[in-house]
Amino acid sequence: MNEFESAVNIVHDSLRRMREEGAALRASASSLRALSAAAPAPRPPRDKAARIAALRERALVCQKCPHLARTRRTVVFGVGNIDAELMFAGEAPGVDEDAAGEPFVGRAGQLLTKIIETMGYSRGDVYIANVLKCRPDTPPGSPGNRRPTPEEMATCLPYLVEQIESIQPKVLVALGGVAMEGLLGDVRPMRELRGRWHAFRGIPVMATYHPSYLLRNQSPGEKRKVWEDMLEVLRKLGRPISAKQQGYFLPK
Repeated sequence: MNEFESAVNIVHDSLRRMREEGAALRASASSLRALSAAAPAPRPPRDKAARIAALRERALVCQKCPHLARTRRTVVFGVGNIDAELMFAGEAPGVDEDAAGEPFVGRAGQLLTKIIETMGYSRGDVYIANVLKCRPDTPPGSPGNRRPTPEEMATCLPYLVEQIESIQPKVLVALGGVAMEGLLGDVRPMRELRGRWHAFRGIPVMATYHPSYLLRNQSPGEKRKVWEDMLEVLRKLGRPISAKQQGYFLPK
């Protein structure tokens, strides 16, 4: 860790503690995100696998969000091909992911795997990660998963940034509005974000609905919207698209 990054981390952590303690001087989520983005990554090993392994080791012992470190079962780092041309980024682990230590393994993850396979890839061909590496804490006994706060995402974002910069995918897919907020600070509704290209540090980003949205909204029309986004991803990557793929979820 270089001196600049150390200084930024000290300021970042101090502002976050002041915010948690209710001090008069408060740090906005945008300020925390800017501080996180400003810090250059530590000088990594030249080998990509070694860089990813070193980053994983740092993430596994992270204590930057003490409330999440206390309640998590595992740190859900990421999984897949570190030489992938296609990367998917979600919002945060759920209860299934927290137990397994792998992103997207619950019902939404199973649907994501089907989408990936329908695109002509296997799950092992792509890389999958989240903006937040720890499951957001919830009151004991409460069902479901909590939305990550902007401060939590800003604190954890440097891990995802370093994953993206190490892997260097040709295309990044942001799964859901929370992922877009965490990555780009864009809080517009997904209906305004999906279906067109964005960029993250020079990498094309396609925003689309989170698979959990499709589990709640299973109409062919909503499925077609996501699939049209994936067809655009395939075109951007120069992948062949069959007539069968073109026709999924179209009215009969």
